[in-house]
Amino acid sequence: MTYCVAMKLNAGMVFLGDSRTNAGVDQISTFRKMTVFEHPGERLMVLMSAGNLAITQAARQIVTERTGPNDHSVWNAKTMFDAVRIVGDAVREIHDRDAAALKQAGIEFNCHFLFGGQIRGERMRLFQVYAAGNFIEATPENPYFQIGEAKYGKPIIDRVVSPGTPLDEAAKCALISMDSTLRSNISVGLPLDLLVYEEGALQVTKFVQIDQHNQYMQMIRNTWGARLKQVFQEIPDPTWRDAKASPDAPRLEVDVTHPVHAPLPPTLESRPLGQVQLVAAASVEKRQDQ
Repeated sequence: MTYCVAMKLNAGMVFLGDSRTNAGVDQISTFRKMTVFEHPGERLMVLMSAGNLAITQAARQIVTERTGPNDHSVWNAKTMFDAVRIVGDAVREIHDRDAAALKQAGIEFNCHFLFGGQIRGERMRLFQVYAAGNFIEATPENPYFQIGEAKYGKPIIDRVVSPGTPLDEAAKCALISMDSTLRSNISVGLPLDLLVYEEGALQVTKFVQIDQHNQYMQMIRNTWGARLKQVFQEIPDPTWRDAKASPDAPRLEVDVTHPVHAPLPPTLESRPLGQVQLVAAASVEKRQDQ
């Protein structure tokens, strides 16, 4: 599995992906999931993938290798919409070729892609491409996409990122999101590829590959974990209805409520509570005599 996240902000774009793939705990490998298409001054596009490695590599290879003068490729596409359609067409081509054989072998046709960037004369755009080759585009209301093991890193992004978030702050958020995922899921692993693109640059502006020795990532791991524990400890414990507390203390329980009870079996309904207790006590005394 893997985890990739991409953000489209007013100031630029952030792309972050891990490099782990596995077919079981004893078959773990490293494959970088980010591919950059860069023609400085003309276009900058980033493709990231998750899912079945054979499928995603085949689709990426088609997109990468079709560079002839008569080929409709990401290098000569006039708009980002045209370029992402080329990615979707590559996925469909692999599906037409391999899906039946994969199904016969009991393997799901599983692949997801993030594709974003900017072509000269056009605004930045970010897309998520599905296994059917169709896609959706990021909007101001939803300025980011995730693929792969997304659930662990989603909460921090939802709370922090908006279109107006500065690039460095967004990059920090993406790294914290990744750290949470690395912490909770063994199928995601280092090294990481982080690319930060400044709007209008039409070339890679900031890129780093992050391994276990990266000082900033180590700082995030240590600081984020410690601050989470600190905030947790600062939140008051629950205050129940019958507890003594100051009038302004937020109470967990205010009104009397009851859980849903399963019906009591008739054999227990007919036996008074006191009788049940007496029977239990007699059983204890009998064991003690023995």
